[in-house]
Amino acid sequence: LSRRDFIHRWGFVGLGLASFNSTAAFFDQEKARQPTAGVYRNVQRNSPLSSSEKLTAYDAVTSYNNFYEFGTGKTDPARYAHSLITDPWAVAITGAQKQGEMGLDQLIDERELEERVYRLRCVEGWSMVIPWIGVPLGEVIRKLQPDSSARFVEFVTLADRQQMPGLRSRVLDWPYREGLRLDEAMHPLAFLAVGLYGDYLPNQNGAPLRLVVPWKYGFKSIKSIVAIRFTREQPVTSWNRANPREYGFYSNVNPQVDHPRWSQARERRIGEDSFFTPKRETLMFNGYAQQVAHLYSGMDLQRYF
Repeated sequence: LSRRDFIHRWGFVGLGLASFNSTAAFFDQEKARQPTAGVYRNVQRNSPLSSSEKLTAYDAVTSYNNFYEFGTGKTDPARYAHSLITDPWAVAITGAQKQGEMGLDQLIDERELEERVYRLRCVEGWSMVIPWIGVPLGEVIRKLQPDSSARFVEFVTLADRQQMPGLRSRVLDWPYREGLRLDEAMHPLAFLAVGLYGDYLPNQNGAPLRLVVPWKYGFKSIKSIVAIRFTREQPVTSWNRANPREYGFYSNVNPQVDHPRWSQARERRIGEDSFFTPKRETLMFNGYAQQVAHLYSGMDLQRYF
């Protein structure tokens, strides 16, 4: 079943391409609310890896989300995720020299935090530009020292039925799982985020710890991570398990490989593009081809999508 078919089968509403046609009117850039705390004022900025594009409004970034653990509607995460307890938080590490449960302060050194402005491209055909706060995933992996046999990294999201009402649905097989090849995870662009817009990461955006892989479709950027596992075998990922014909393990942004039911050649920028605005062209690897294309040299990207 497809993402849409899952929703329709179980009676959910709110997902799909039609839901963002009026987003420019819904998210007024001029009236956008900004974060108030500014807790990450002194992090490193102006990374050469950051995009210089216009930022998506804070209101849009924090109100238009896919986080099915809180519901399948775009506004469900903002409505229901406030109940998620994110402090204390522990991440279980396996398959490494340094393993066991680690608190965020053990995993992330706040002195190393930096801002990265990345494009986010959803498989549904919409996009954003977001200023994340976090650390390169590769630096965390080096500290953990994966076993020599490790070739992949698996990530797992929290699955707590008391806090996450969406888990009552059968839209996916919980908990949510994602994965990367180890060389992908070590790439400088791969990022572990703890904040956005200079503030703490809102619950609906994956607090307190999420992955950001800007050259892949957004569902690869797993939220509210509670486990990181280094494995020899390719991990089974949630959407690939649910529908392998439509969602590959790699899920790189590729305008030349359409989703079976819609084109991936164009996208609509949330908060900027209205229903009447021509969609903008989607770039190979979401515009990061120069940095990441070598990771897939010699691979048939039609087959390994």
